[in-house]
Amino acid sequence: MEVRAVAKFVRVQPRKVRLIANEVKGKPAIYAANHLRFHPSKGAFVLRKVLVSAIFNAENTHGLDSSKLKIREIRVDEGPVLKRIQARAMGRANRIQKRMSHITVVVDEMEPVVLAKVATTPEKPRPKLAVVAKKGKKTEAKAAPVEEVKEDVVAEEVVDAPTEETVAEVTEEVAAVETAPEVEGEEKN
Repeated sequence: MEVRAVAKFVRVQPRKVRLIANEVKGKPAIYAANHLRFHPSKGAFVLRKVLVSAIFNAENTHGLDSSKLKIREIRVDEGPVLKRIQARAMGRANRIQKRMSHITVVVDEMEPVVLAKVATTPEKPRPKLAVVAKKGKKTEAKAAPVEEVKEDVVAEEVVDAPTEETVAEVTEEVAAVETAPEVEGEEKN
């Protein structure tokens, strides 16, 4: 059953609304409403309001399930044009046309999609590999025997970590270098 919602005299150019309407035409209604919610244009904002109105009309007046609704048609017609004038140089004027739109959204229930059964052919048997013997007789190919491979474990050398004694010796040497008297002619930074 078709359900419609109409918004008239909307102050958006019809051309701009048609660009957005083509994006959501034929899609599920709930999906389209969510898509339009995050679209940055003014036309998407107005189109979403009309679409949501059509969804609520279908739910409340006709008792349809909103998850099964699909956009059947979106029509954006031209409304009246407001004519304004902008002053230009030397006493001239330019005409400004502020266009309006009439937006109509029609939603309908989705028909369940019936998938056609695809005719299948039986699978072909896999070819058997044959080995040709010297006398021209064919024999079945046999798999090679699998041998177990044993890996030799190589002993790894472990480097000992420095002990406390070697660390103490190194710190003593560093301390001795730092406290050594300065050689004449060298300057300290």
